[in-house]
Amino acid sequence: MTGEAQGKPPLELLREVWGRRKWLALAALAAGIGATVTFAVFLPDVYQSRVTVLVDQQQVPETLVRSTVTSAIETRLHAINQEILSRSRLESLIQRFGLYPRLRGRLSSEELVQQMRNDIRLELKGAEAKAGKGAGVTIAFSIFFRGPDAQTVALVTNTLASFYIEENLKARERQATGTAEFLRVQLAETKASLDEQERRVSEFKKRHVGELPQELEVNLATLERLNGQLRLNIDSQTRVLERREILGRQMAEAGFGVPTPSGMPAGPGSGLDPRAARIARLRQELAELRTRFNDRYPDVARLRAEIAALEVEAQAAERGEQTGQAAPPPAPPDPQLLRLRQGIAEADGEHKILKAEEKRLRDAIASVQQRVQDTPLREQQFKELSRDYDSTRELYASLLKRHAESQIAESMEHRQKGEQFRIIEPAIASQTPAAPNRPRLLAMGLALAAGLAVAGVVLAEQMDTSFHSVEDLRSFTRVPILARISRIVTPADMRRRRRRAGLATAGAVGGLALIVVASYGIATYGEVLLALLLERAS
Repeated sequence: MTGEAQGKPPLELLREVWGRRKWLALAALAAGIGATVTFAVFLPDVYQSRVTVLVDQQQVPETLVRSTVTSAIETRLHAINQEILSRSRLESLIQRFGLYPRLRGRLSSEELVQQMRNDIRLELKGAEAKAGKGAGVTIAFSIFFRGPDAQTVALVTNTLASFYIEENLKARERQATGTAEFLRVQLAETKASLDEQERRVSEFKKRHVGELPQELEVNLATLERLNGQLRLNIDSQTRVLERREILGRQMAEAGFGVPTPSGMPAGPGSGLDPRAARIARLRQELAELRTRFNDRYPDVARLRAEIAALEVEAQAAERGEQTGQAAPPPAPPDPQLLRLRQGIAEADGEHKILKAEEKRLRDAIASVQQRVQDTPLREQQFKELSRDYDSTRELYASLLKRHAESQIAESMEHRQKGEQFRIIEPAIASQTPAAPNRPRLLAMGLALAAGLAVAGVVLAEQMDTSFHSVEDLRSFTRVPILARISRIVTPADMRRRRRRAGLATAGAVGGLALIVVASYGIATYGEVLLALLLERAS
């Protein structure tokens, strides 16, 4: 438009534009209204049903039975939701209830499954763990499903709720059974390891009997007892030797000569010297002292010196006897001699027995002393074996307790005494559709139709380059305008105008009909579009 035309009053300008573009505006408005009304009227109703499921806590007190299912309810619900929304599960529901009959020919199986996933919604309901503090704890949840048929939607919603309940029971039983089976395997492996270590400990005890730490007190007591027996044995030998020495002196005093070690009398100087008996007795005392003291002990040194002096005297006496004359033959034996010989023989036999007992006692003492000396080493070896054995035994006891608890928890889950899902509000067929909101759609459509009409008029005015008045022409050029000739309408112009009006009317009616038919088709087969609208609205 020219600057002069723009200077006209707004109402006059609008009147002129309306006079020129009223049919275009009416056509655009009619098209928008027709499409909106058709779409809103014939758009299929969508119904939504809801089922509320309560999360029942464990029926048996946790102080008595501790559940092995420790995962949070939110985590378990997420896993169950993924299982229920799997392709196989949703395809079976689509086939079972005949869902999406209009979309089956136009969408693939995967797209139908995705459409059903979009139509299912899970909403958690929680409560505060503490008054005003803490994270929310899920105590219930709701399952929503939408579709074109109210009865079918309610059935599908209840079926989905039953799936959640069944999957929760299966998941809890599966987890409880898996935990019990895992502990059963671990218990068997630990039992085998414990048996092997028990075998090693038993073999070690058998191999080192008497050398174990717990037998040290017994060994020390045994060593003390054996030393006491050895002292008594040495004392007994001393007394036997003294008795034999007394018998030998009696034989010498009676003139029978000095008896030999075998008990037979010998000539003068050929018998057992009293010094030999004393040397034997001193040697036994020395041997007894050496069992308790070393060679630097004063009594041990004194006895060694005394024994050495007596041995020197005995050797000197023996050399003097060898240089003398032979002894006269012994006198015939008499009863006294026989008695003395028998006493000496008994003393010699008793001394022999005591010497054998002494050897046995000294061997036993050496064996016990060796055990006592080996006890620290065996104690270290036994500690190494016992450390692993004790830790394995503690682990076995702990696993045995946990396995028993897991079996009780597994039995509780099989008896459905653990945490469960319970429907408190089953889904019912809704009497009113959840979508579409037709008044809202009509209002939006009317607004869009009005905007479309205004936009069409503005666009037509911007594209129109003709002059509609003398003022428009004068504002465009400086050439003086002398006169204005009105349009002369001839009968041919009238016929042409009527023909154009008829064609325009027919075109407008046809276009409107086409728009209505297209809107009807989109509305009747617009479940996907409606789902998108609902998805955005929610």
